[in-house]
Amino acid sequence: MTAFPQSNVPRFSVEVYQNEYLPEGGREVHAVVTVTATTNGGATTDGGAGAGTAPGPRAYTRAAGPDAAVVIMVDCSGSMEYPPTKMRNARDATAAAIDTLRDGVAFAVVGGTHVAREIYPGGGGLATADAATREQAKQALRTLSAGGGTAIGTWLRLAGRLLSGADVSIRHGILLTDGRNEHESPEELQASLAACAGRFTCDARGVGTDWEVREVTGIASALLGTADIVADPAGLSADFARMMETAMGKEVADVALRLWTPVGAEIAFVKQMAPTVEELTGRRGDSGPRTGDYPTGSWGDESRDYHVCIRVPAAGVGQEMLAARVSLVLPEPEGGIPVALSHGLVRAVWTDDTAASTSINPQVAHYTGQAELARTIQEGLDARKSGDRDGATAKLGRAVQLASVSGNEATARLLAKVVDVVDAPTGTVRLKVKVTEADEMTLETRSTKTVRVKK
Repeated sequence: MTAFPQSNVPRFSVEVYQNEYLPEGGREVHAVVTVTATTNGGATTDGGAGAGTAPGPRAYTRAAGPDAAVVIMVDCSGSMEYPPTKMRNARDATAAAIDTLRDGVAFAVVGGTHVAREIYPGGGGLATADAATREQAKQALRTLSAGGGTAIGTWLRLAGRLLSGADVSIRHGILLTDGRNEHESPEELQASLAACAGRFTCDARGVGTDWEVREVTGIASALLGTADIVADPAGLSADFARMMETAMGKEVADVALRLWTPVGAEIAFVKQMAPTVEELTGRRGDSGPRTGDYPTGSWGDESRDYHVCIRVPAAGVGQEMLAARVSLVLPEPEGGIPVALSHGLVRAVWTDDTAASTSINPQVAHYTGQAELARTIQEGLDARKSGDRDGATAKLGRAVQLASVSGNEATARLLAKVVDVVDAPTGTVRLKVKVTEADEMTLETRSTKTVRVKK
């Protein structure tokens, strides 16, 4: 293996937190896997049981300079003209994102209606960011005007074609919409997402309150990006600049969470739990005997938590086994053998000590609650929309209770805009008579954002 080309390319560490003890005949093993990518020479924090770091230095592809490409997709449908400031804010936001591009990064701007149009540079290619091209791109933004329908799948497919022509490691999209995807079927959008998944990541933003939350969050989820609401168009510039700055901080792409299980064991589920809840179970790709890879996308200097559940064969007291081996892997260029960046172990030990086998690991307990919090918020909002006030009160009350117990203050504040909180610890609430659409959509959009467990 070759040496790191730059000291600020991240090294990965894996920390496994679990209660490894099961009662006699017990079959389910739960573990929280914390993955940390660290710059500045690869220093890592001390891990829990089964923690491991990269087995040795490796030449990563540097993405924060010329080894990255970004396409910005801007909604130009007719609704962007109402109010007229919305289109102006979108142009300003795109300009702010362009100003945040680092020299050498390949980029393009796409205008989206019921069709997708190249705004800059045109000709089916990408421009290379420097002072001149950034200025040219900002001049081209003046041609953005509102008119037409909305077919987001066409925007994504054009972005995919543009990005596929770039010889880079990090391929990323930023998508802005203000309305519902009314000019293509849900099946057409899903087909476009399937075609783009694995080819580039994408952050999605909804501006105003006339868009569909599950469309925007579905886009971000499928393409391993972030989703959020910008209720006031005046906030777009700051949000776009932050998104682009984060994209510029990504340094390695296509990192996979690899799980190996022994004969007789199987993966029940894999979920990302921090910074957001994201179901990964169905995204498994087989990578070898009893081995599967789960995509995690691009990484910069950051840490994420994953909840893994493994079903193991029942065993008697005193027996123990390796339930799973967890690795972070990065594909070698040109189809070579993937290299393990870090690893950790999940164990199972059968005991007749009731106190040991019934103890719930604090990390597992915390994220089980965070998953329930996200689910109950969605169920409560669905009940509220359908007119089921009793059901909505019960679900949102439980959400308030979970947010209080886990210390998720940001979600608690959002919930307080939808319900009057009588007693947070018991989840006693009353539905508010009047709730703004922006507050309800903000709660729904951000319902999957979690708070990190205090280790």
